[in-house]
Amino acid sequence: MAKSAVKFRDTVAAYDRIAGEIRAGRFAPVYLLMGEESYFIDRLAEQLAASILDEAERAFNQIVVYGKDSDAGQVINLCRQLPMMGRYEVVILKEAQQLRNIEKLSLYTQKPSPTTILVICHKEKNVDKRSALYKGCAANGTVFESVRPRDYEIAAWLQQFVRQQGFTIDQKALSMLTDHLGTDIARIDNELHKLTVSLPEGTKRITDADIEANIGISKEYNNFELCRAVVTRDMQRALLIADHFARNPRENPLLLTIMALFGQFRDLFVVNYLRWLARHKGKPFPQDAELMGILRKNNTYVLNEIKQQAALWDNRKVFQVLGLLREYDAKSKGLNAGGAPDGELLRELLLKIFLL
Repeated sequence: MAKSAVKFRDTVAAYDRIAGEIRAGRFAPVYLLMGEESYFIDRLAEQLAASILDEAERAFNQIVVYGKDSDAGQVINLCRQLPMMGRYEVVILKEAQQLRNIEKLSLYTQKPSPTTILVICHKEKNVDKRSALYKGCAANGTVFESVRPRDYEIAAWLQQFVRQQGFTIDQKALSMLTDHLGTDIARIDNELHKLTVSLPEGTKRITDADIEANIGISKEYNNFELCRAVVTRDMQRALLIADHFARNPRENPLLLTIMALFGQFRDLFVVNYLRWLARHKGKPFPQDAELMGILRKNNTYVLNEIKQQAALWDNRKVFQVLGLLREYDAKSKGLNAGGAPDGELLRELLLKIFLL
């Protein structure tokens, strides 16, 4: 099967559009919610379950079935039933990827009942887009493809997500969250919910202190501060943070730290290369708006910091640092590490960087 062309930004845009249609009461007869990122699939299914029928109607007309406990024939029979005392019958098929003979659902999706709304939650992978099932859903209903974010995409999404909840978030607090929680959107949502309900009434700005107090991520000892210490050549501060990481390895995995450092030095390399092109090839250095697009940043304060930090590093040394990070990425996965613990590997890596 060909790799999907859908990007994370497409998933977010489609999610917002479909969620808006549901809030407006515009329902499709069939929803195929599919893909690797389960968070958006679950949220849309929950919204549909809460929106189509009122509480009294759900007792009679809303049915939830699970793929591993059913087969396509049983689901089709449920969909062909008439609703009792209401406009719609709602059939929600969860874990559809486990449904026996799932392709036979195409017998229904090619001509769905006008009085039934079928919601198919197909996680872990996509339905084959060449199949009759997919084509029937696309022609007669709504198809949603949920793609997982890449590490560089999560910060922009989280910033927008926080804004939708009625808050703003400081750049350091944002970095602390994304470094600690990675691209696990469900976990981010859960932690952010716990955080926002714990904030004093009237608070609209989330700071690094709030993250430390409510999520347990240190505002002094984190990947954001480590990266800043390294690129500003503050060896004492960097090694102090590394010692803290060594004492708390479960909360500070080496692989995430290496990824954070790699992203930081990759940005320095790009800025320095663009400056070299401007000096030696006569190409104009990009304006801030263009440069933010190149670096995939959405904050001018962060952009200005990167430009200032890049001036401290010759690209030959940056290239050497990137090589060291690749080497220690392999060691963090157990290759040629000699049994050394993560804390020792990180300290060794930092000393090599500062000795360049």
